Amino acid sequence: MSQYRIFNSEDAIAYAREAAQLGPDMILQGAEIGDGNLNQVFRVCQLGEATGWIVKQALPYIRCIGESWPLTRDRARIEAEILLQHGQSCPEFTVAVLHQDASLSAMLLEDLSELQVWRQALLNGQHFADAPVQLGKYLAQVHFHSSDFCLDYQAQRAAQTQFANPKLMSISEAVYFVDPFCDHERNNVAPGIRNDAERLWADQPLKIRVAKLKHDFRCKGQALLHGDLHTGSVMVAAGKLKVIDAEFGGYGPMGFDVGVLIANLLLNLCSQPSSSAQRQRIKDVQAFWQSFNRQFLLLASQTADPALAEPSYIAAFLRQVWQDALGYAGCEMIRRTLGVAHVADIDNIADADQKIVSQRHALALGRTLIMHADQLNDAQLEKIALACRPQC
Repeated sequence: MSQYRIFNSEDAIAYAREAAQLGPDMILQGAEIGDGNLNQVFRVCQLGEATGWIVKQALPYIRCIGESWPLTRDRARIEAEILLQHGQSCPEFTVAVLHQDASLSAMLLEDLSELQVWRQALLNGQHFADAPVQLGKYLAQVHFHSSDFCLDYQAQRAAQTQFANPKLMSISEAVYFVDPFCDHERNNVAPGIRNDAERLWADQPLKIRVAKLKHDFRCKGQALLHGDLHTGSVMVAAGKLKVIDAEFGGYGPMGFDVGVLIANLLLNLCSQPSSSAQRQRIKDVQAFWQSFNRQFLLLASQTADPALAEPSYIAAFLRQVWQDALGYAGCEMIRRTLGVAHVADIDNIADADQKIVSQRHALALGRTLIMHADQLNDAQLEKIALACRPQC
């Protein structure tokens, strides 16, 4: 079954049967469960069983837009290889890839039915205290083991070549750093914040900062990134966490992954009418960063490179990662408010006036993070985040 075709449920069942080496007598059922922007996702399980296997297939275009925006199917192979690599560095928190078929642009993944998407849990008012700490550990592990703190020069350059993902990362470059900062046709700007968007598009000091972040995204190949680490790419349960969906991964600045996750927690903050819920998101951001910082510091202090093992340098390096992260967080907040892909946290707000307040909050906080990234520490985030909220 090596010739590419867009799967239906029966195709997904046949692929899972072959990939998982299931006997012909096993009765399987399958259904599509995906609601993402890019791919098809099916759950296949034995009749009568609640869990089984996940089949993910890349389409030859961006699903949420259609055939007018074609997209390489090779992203499925790249994603599988990144997940396998991240799984070697941090198997506890990375979804397991059980099989991949590059010709079908498909992979077989472990079924995480007992977990739920973290974004949905946040929208439901559920709090998983371990999740930010676990994510910090995950990101520190996968970043360290793909960086020059762990790999020698030749090994890291070989990895940068192996995991090159120019087509997907060029899309990231466009939707993060170009489209949201001009009146682009791909943008999705609500009428109620059109004036806010136009002021932002005319903000030259902001554009200079964004240009620096864009340039670093292309040139600062520090680690093998997940590339799209938002709360919809994280599955959670009590004491458990798994990271999924790494098709936008590739080598880039560590602060990008850190910042995207921070931004999505702050976008949830912007959607919250309750001050206690807002403060909890700040605590989540702080716990995430402190976990990443602590774990990376421990790993980097054991590097074989005596120059990079210098404690003062590691501390300075992590300060720069934090500053980068705040800048990238600001870009993510702005692009999720003005760009092609929004977040349910804000888009699902039923009250139109409250929705506008939340959108303006996201834009103001995003701009503040970009413009003042070199002046803020994690202890100041609550004051800054609450100060940026507009009056109703």
